[in-house]
Amino acid sequence: MTDHSGQLFSQPAASLTSQRQRTAALICDDPASNALLREIELIAPSAAPVLIKGETGTGKELVARNLHARSKRACAFVAVNCGTITPSLAESEWFGHQAGAFTGATETRAGWFEAAHGGTLFLDEVADLPLPMQGKLLRVLQESEVVRVGSRKSIPVDIRVIAATNIDLAEAVAAGRFRLDLYYRLNALSLRVPPLRERRADIPVLVNHFLRSNSTLMRIETPILSPEAAEKLCNYAWPGNVRELENVVHFATLVARDGIIQPQDLRLPAPVPAADPGHEAHSAEPLDCIERQLDRLFQNPPEDMYQALEAVIVRRAFSHCSSNQVHTAKLLGVSRSVVRTLLKRLGLMSNEGAEAYDELESAQD
Repeated sequence: MTDHSGQLFSQPAASLTSQRQRTAALICDDPASNALLREIELIAPSAAPVLIKGETGTGKELVARNLHARSKRACAFVAVNCGTITPSLAESEWFGHQAGAFTGATETRAGWFEAAHGGTLFLDEVADLPLPMQGKLLRVLQESEVVRVGSRKSIPVDIRVIAATNIDLAEAVAAGRFRLDLYYRLNALSLRVPPLRERRADIPVLVNHFLRSNSTLMRIETPILSPEAAEKLCNYAWPGNVRELENVVHFATLVARDGIIQPQDLRLPAPVPAADPGHEAHSAEPLDCIERQLDRLFQNPPEDMYQALEAVIVRRAFSHCSSNQVHTAKLLGVSRSVVRTLLKRLGLMSNEGAEAYDELESAQD
């Protein structure tokens, strides 16, 4: 990503090689990405927690690293993948332990919080954190101190927490999978990283970067992208975002012949055939399209078809309304109590999470 002076996002010099591919996620030429850059510049100096939202592969960790690099917290950036934490060793990893605290603890060891003291602790995929650890994390954030396993002495920690998620945490709160108080604590400031399909002007500069970096590693001449291949790359939806683009360009660099990447060198799913402009589906109303799809469904109906269709409608409406019950009920033209019943039936809201969700939704309204 470029700033107003045309320079790449800054990265610590020691990480330029090891983070080579990840830095590419912040190379851009799209207004949406430049708007994100301006937001980063505004909130980077703050010590408040930041919640970064975005699909898988969009570059959430890169945003976190740049928030850290642009802040005044010159110490360590410690990244933790919350989905890979071993439950039996979780407390030791988070808070550290004293020698002899448990079998195998032969020496005193600092945890992630202490390692990030004076710097930034990045919690990737924070929604995967088990509920018991969510409570312990909340306590540390509130008290700004940790107690190592096997010790009674508290250790002050000065950290900025940046969390990232690719799911809707409000929905996770409603389902009882995420603590409401922790959600509020982490969501002091928030950033949304747009998917690649919403910032298509980034595709050419990212492709050029990957071509150059791959060629340097392979010690070959940088291949040229044919106009047809470039058009194919720019028109693809990129469900895997920048990570998928990186892999596609890497493969194309390997198989390109005569130094030119052709469309057949791009390992992309076959595109859906475009509709005939004269065909009625081209300009059909949404309900007409649904009717035709229902006709196809009726030819081979699933079990409990009505319930299955109801589930699709409710899930999509709830997602469209950003997990807001009141807005979902208004959209569907039913009462809020009906929506609550349906959400519980579909597992989108637990009985335990309903009361917490009421408080969250009131704050959103």
